[in-house]
Amino acid sequence: MKMGQHITISVISVGIFFALWQIAATRQWLDPLLLPSLTDIGLTTEELLADGYRQVPLWQHVAVSLARALSAFSVAVILGIPLGLLMGLSEGLSAVLNPFVQFLRPLPKIALIPLAVVWLGIGEASKFFLIFIATFLSVVVGANAAVERIGRSRIRVAQTLGASRRQIFLRVVLPDALPELFTTVRLSVGIGWTSLIAAEMVAASSGLGWMVINASSYLRTDIVMLGILLLGGIGYLLDLLLLGLQRLFVPWAGKE
Repeated sequence: MKMGQHITISVISVGIFFALWQIAATRQWLDPLLLPSLTDIGLTTEELLADGYRQVPLWQHVAVSLARALSAFSVAVILGIPLGLLMGLSEGLSAVLNPFVQFLRPLPKIALIPLAVVWLGIGEASKFFLIFIATFLSVVVGANAAVERIGRSRIRVAQTLGASRRQIFLRVVLPDALPELFTTVRLSVGIGWTSLIAAEMVAASSGLGWMVINASSYLRTDIVMLGILLLGGIGYLLDLLLLGLQRLFVPWAGKE
């Protein structure tokens, strides 16, 4: 399927979904409290753009959440990829660290909130930690797997030809692992982004996650749905950005 056809089908499917949503809400197939119409959400958006939510402008909620997430993502990728690659290249290091990584990775990050508060307080550090740990562990596991899947015969051929360990890493391991590393980063950023709401439960007063949680306590479903749409839309844009970077820096991905 060509790219243009793919985009067209995607746009049509999204349009149909929103049309059905609007029809279901306006005809009250569901209680408006459970499913506000897109028109109501649009009016709420105008209200929040003009007056903000809880004395905080809407753009600031978006900016605060993005700043928290992107800072944690950056550190997690910078630290996680080298560690995962080293674990994949060193069986000893993998044996030492893998039990801890595999124990912490499936642990619900919301369970770490009390510890984060005790260790780091209720400031930005605890929020950073929760997003970072969710992203970091997934990056480490993915980078480790990317190295392990590389054909050992390629490495042995390079060794036979006299390549140094540095040359093997730069010319054999890294080019082969890069496509999977980008996929790992995309998945890990998605996981980290979903941890944003858990992070903003820690004594926050701004951010999209906090806005959604706070609005739900007042049964403002329109604001909750707006926050969900913004969170999903921003997460989708981040994924498109990473996909574009992958196509730019790893043009051989998916090609033999």
